[in-house]
Amino acid sequence: MTVQKLITYDVFDINGKILDNEQNLKINITDKSGNYLIHKDILRHQNNQKQGTVSTKTRSEVRGGGRKPWRQKGTGRARAGSNRSPLWKGGGVIFGPKPNKKNQRMNQKERKLALRTLLYNKWKNVSIIDNLELMINTSNTKGFYDFCKNFNINLNQNLLIVVQEKTLSLKLSTRNLKNVELISATNLNTLSLLKAKQIILTPLAIKSIKETFCD
Repeated sequence: MTVQKLITYDVFDINGKILDNEQNLKINITDKSGNYLIHKDILRHQNNQKQGTVSTKTRSEVRGGGRKPWRQKGTGRARAGSNRSPLWKGGGVIFGPKPNKKNQRMNQKERKLALRTLLYNKWKNVSIIDNLELMINTSNTKGFYDFCKNFNINLNQNLLIVVQEKTLSLKLSTRNLKNVELISATNLNTLSLLKAKQIILTPLAIKSIKETFCD
């Protein structure tokens, strides 16, 4: 059973002052199975990122080993049929990994519900900054660092910036900061939300989130 929750955010301008226009976000979440869906969606995301190209050779694939190393009886040594046996050095691998690509699927409604639930759980870590895309109009990492300092953002912790559309200057300003992830609202996912200790949204990003995940 889903329940509707209302989240109200204060909107800040570039200088850190609170604006009059508050942002409201109504989302439907479920109290019982929400955390399970978050766990399921993160597992799906991580499994789909695996390449699945690891491979080892069995005794039939290792080169060599056609001749019997020594005769069956009379030598005093153990029986051996091939020098590429898994018991020998240079032999095959028993039950080794083989290429295996796993595509874990999840219903779209479940994915949206998981993201909405996690977004509600993280609402205390969210800050709304107006016109963030227009503020950074030059590719300057130091300028973005000063911006974070003015807003008391700790760059030693993971920071997630969600915008409606990524601009070139914003991408170039944040790409050298290891704890900063820039993502568009339509590509928002539970793994990025879960890792983030601080989240910055823009009013346009909230509008896209409503249209994409809160329908």
